[in-house]
Amino acid sequence: MMTLLQAAEHVHVDANALKHVAQRGEIDATKRGDDWFFAHRALDEWAQRNLLAATHRDLKEQHRVMMDENRRADKTDWCVADYFLPEAIDLAVPAKAKAGILRDMTDLADATGKVYDPDGLFKELVAREEVASTAVGHAIALLHPRYHDPYLFEESFIAYGRSLRPVFFGAANGEATQHFFLICSTDHEAHLHMLGRLAMLAHGSDLIEKLNAATAPEEVIALIREAEGEFR
Repeated sequence: MMTLLQAAEHVHVDANALKHVAQRGEIDATKRGDDWFFAHRALDEWAQRNLLAATHRDLKEQHRVMMDENRRADKTDWCVADYFLPEAIDLAVPAKAKAGILRDMTDLADATGKVYDPDGLFKELVAREEVASTAVGHAIALLHPRYHDPYLFEESFIAYGRSLRPVFFGAANGEATQHFFLICSTDHEAHLHMLGRLAMLAHGSDLIEKLNAATAPEEVIALIREAEGEFR
């Protein structure tokens, strides 16, 4: 369990804003006396949903807070592109529907040999989509387990798949999705940073237009690194 101040720092939001979220019942929390207490797992799940639903302005503010933390931790060279592996990139994902995409992306991640429990990963991805779609518009979905589990993976990495045809994945604007990023992280902070950076790139760059024309895994990684460098 975390206090309000601990929880706010953990998920990179203002303490008063998080208290209002708890008061509205949007996150599982308990009030004891004058303080609020948050279960770690429920807090992480809310933080992930909050990032995906954030406006561009809110994303910029949360990203700024994360980058400030990186500077204080002497991690100014942190790049999401470093987590992509050529063997975890598929430019011809064959699935035609959401369930097939989740299975194909799980298999793609599992092919790296870094997933301890592929069936568990698949079930967590399905559970996440049942709560709310990870499609954020701009033809992108940011797949991740509903509850962050550091023991699902040997090390942190991101799998990327481009489907052969657009798939209706539940984006709020009804737009079909063709680019799927599967975040596999052993560390909570890195997990939120990956999610935040990819969401920023989805909303604030021309990365997707360039990924549409990519022909090789190494080109995908180079394009992500280029877009990230311009953004930073």
